[in-house]
Amino acid sequence: MVFSIVAAHSQNNNLNKNLSFNISSLKEEPLIDGNILGEEIWNSVEPITDLKQIKPDYGAPATENTEIRIAYTSKTLYVAVVCYDSAPEKIVVSDSRRDTDLSDDDSFLFIVDTFNDEQNGFLFGTNADGMEYDAQINNEGQGNFSNSRQQGGAVGGTNINWDAAWEVKTEKGDFGWSAEFAIPLRSIRFNGGENQSWGINFQRNISKRTETAYWANLPLGFDIKRVSVAGKIGGLNLKSPKNLKVIPYGLVQTIQNNQPSKNSNSNSDFGGEVKYSLTSALTLDMTYNTDFAQVEVDEQQINLDRFNLFFPEKRLFFLENAGQFSVGSPGEVELFFSRRIGIGNNGSLVPIIGGSRVSGKVGQTNIGLLNMFTDEVPNQSGEIDIIKNNYSVGRVNHDFAGKRSSIGGVFVNRSGIGVDSDYNRVFAMDGKLGIGKKSQLSGYISKSNTPGISMNDHAFNFLAVYNWNGWRINAGYTEVGEGFNPEVGFLSRSGFKKPEFLIFKQWRPKNTGKLLEVRPHISYRGYWNFQNIQETGFLHVDNHWVWESGFEIHTGINFTRETVLSPFSISNVTVDIGEFNHQELQFVLITNPNKKLYFQNRTYIGGYFGGSRISSRNKANFRLGDKFNTEGVLNYNRLKLPNGNANVFISGARLSYSFTPRMFLQSLVQYNNVSNITSVNARFGWLRNANTGLFVVINIIKDTDYFDALNNQSITIKYSYQFDLLRK
Repeated sequence: MVFSIVAAHSQNNNLNKNLSFNISSLKEEPLIDGNILGEEIWNSVEPITDLKQIKPDYGAPATENTEIRIAYTSKTLYVAVVCYDSAPEKIVVSDSRRDTDLSDDDSFLFIVDTFNDEQNGFLFGTNADGMEYDAQINNEGQGNFSNSRQQGGAVGGTNINWDAAWEVKTEKGDFGWSAEFAIPLRSIRFNGGENQSWGINFQRNISKRTETAYWANLPLGFDIKRVSVAGKIGGLNLKSPKNLKVIPYGLVQTIQNNQPSKNSNSNSDFGGEVKYSLTSALTLDMTYNTDFAQVEVDEQQINLDRFNLFFPEKRLFFLENAGQFSVGSPGEVELFFSRRIGIGNNGSLVPIIGGSRVSGKVGQTNIGLLNMFTDEVPNQSGEIDIIKNNYSVGRVNHDFAGKRSSIGGVFVNRSGIGVDSDYNRVFAMDGKLGIGKKSQLSGYISKSNTPGISMNDHAFNFLAVYNWNGWRINAGYTEVGEGFNPEVGFLSRSGFKKPEFLIFKQWRPKNTGKLLEVRPHISYRGYWNFQNIQETGFLHVDNHWVWESGFEIHTGINFTRETVLSPFSISNVTVDIGEFNHQELQFVLITNPNKKLYFQNRTYIGGYFGGSRISSRNKANFRLGDKFNTEGVLNYNRLKLPNGNANVFISGARLSYSFTPRMFLQSLVQYNNVSNITSVNARFGWLRNANTGLFVVINIIKDTDYFDALNNQSITIKYSYQFDLLRK
């Protein structure tokens, strides 16, 4: 075994340049039970021990000792960690559900950049109770800076919905706690060959001090997803694993409608997926009669403006490798938005007959090919409301390893089957140019092709970013032509020109007691139409005050401008044509998330479309041990407008009980007073691996007053199983 670590902690372009080691090769497999100190095989592997804090004391050694060992066989990557703790009785485990955020737990995570492209990676983690956390990281976890609605799995970012087949076991004792990971190489992607090098970093969270420490030191403002400044692991001799998985499912479902006339029906169905590794880095997925019965329902939203609401994708088939197909600006201009497949414009389900996907890498070139077919949908009279459609997406982009740069293109197509003139196509080219470790230029240019539209069918975006040592300075411009029509994409609004900028500083002042940092910043975005009328302007001036405990207060002011060109309604109150210039106060409160009970509030008080509003978004979380978690939500808007007043609210409660890390009971109850809909979604899951297993789902929806008859309810029982047919 050859092992060397050379530290280089500095705030410049050479950060972690020489931080590297060669991995150990094991002749026998360790027993995965979490017992590291008592297993002789790990004594032969020299540990990594040098972790440095990023908070609360930047650059200082971690306050508790950590020993990390990493090794591999021809089939499996192993990571073993011993997290020593001087007060093991204070170890915090807040949740045992798979993929729950680990930042408030005593936890350990590691990321591997298997293609060494310094842009993408696979993230794994656990807490002291052995919870499983995994995610795909695209574009170093970065999305568009001006839109907070983006969730992982779309344009860039962190896709926590990716679930691989792997194993982790933990052990707690007087020493603290330890964890043992076994990651089958066929569960991740990489380039085969001799003496391969990967990017790698390790993270430990120590809850009692709200402490976060890393092996590869990071500039202020970054986290483990910043793989361009990760360390390196070398000496990997890898062969392409054979991988063929067949994942069939079967389900039975009972649906009862109580209004307008009572009727019920039962049905059963089956389908499944096949996964085959064409190479170690390229995977073929095929799906038949695709079903998403186990997916949690959407969170209710009420539109208080005149533009489109964004509902994130939650279906696992489309979320896997979703970042590979993404071009655009998250939640604002998405050239491919997978929710257009299998979900109608009114949210109704459209049956998916099946399809296939090829995704992965050939060398440093990313490949994404998707082809799906949806069935026709009749209306109540039996006439065809939605015809059969074919959706196809082709995406290629090339990463320039070590440069944080890429160039690529995408083609998106929808074709009505049997109707020649029913189609929509979108073409685009995009790219990124990294300027050292600190700056990046990015952008895309796109054109749509729709019968009957021949002018202004373009869209483009350019964005410049400086991000280093607590500073974020961004400037961008987006333009969407009035005729641009991505029918398999998403537009928050059409026909606009938008400049935007952000200046943000994360600052750690000294001698301020328990105050950890302040984050003064200013941002702006403005939307003009092609008649040079400004429809929206938003100038935000704010400061975040953050304490070591995690307690935060944000104090800001917003200067807004809205030009209404056509009347629209908010909760049956009409907003007339006009120009409206207002100011509003913005206040955010976040209590210590390490506590059993913590609270978040976001409040706006100020002018709104010629009147005023008080908007309060509240979320309270309560946990009992590591098994029971509940979250209550109340979003309230009190509007006083020239044509009338409106009180609009959404209330909800999310409850979860984890019997084990792989067995859970979850429910989501929601109500809003505009559509007057109460919905209940309850799910029981007993997972085997990679999100397969037994699911029982109950959905109840009613649109009348409380305690009246239900509109409809359904009960679904679904079972899926993963057969690994090749284990070579």
